[in-house]
Amino acid sequence: MNQSRPLRGRLFTRRLIQLGFNGPYSGTRHQFMVYENHLLSIPSNSEYSVPQLRMMVKEAESILNRSISASEWNRLE
Repeated sequence: MNQSRPLRGRLFTRRLIQLGFNGPYSGTRHQFMVYENHLLSIPSNSEYSVPQLRMMVKEAESILNRSISASEWNRLE
């Protein structure tokens, strides 16, 4: 997935929900989302920088065991 601009936190979580994640749930320092028995930590920023997005999407791809193309990512609302 190639993301080229910052993204609001709520939009990011909505996109993860469409990919099958549940949450977000409150943790001690971060929120987290759940996919089957995997946890994805999500910082509680209102907006995520490009490096943060790349890191979190890469982790989501490893949890889902598949890649997420840029066109698929942009189609998610």
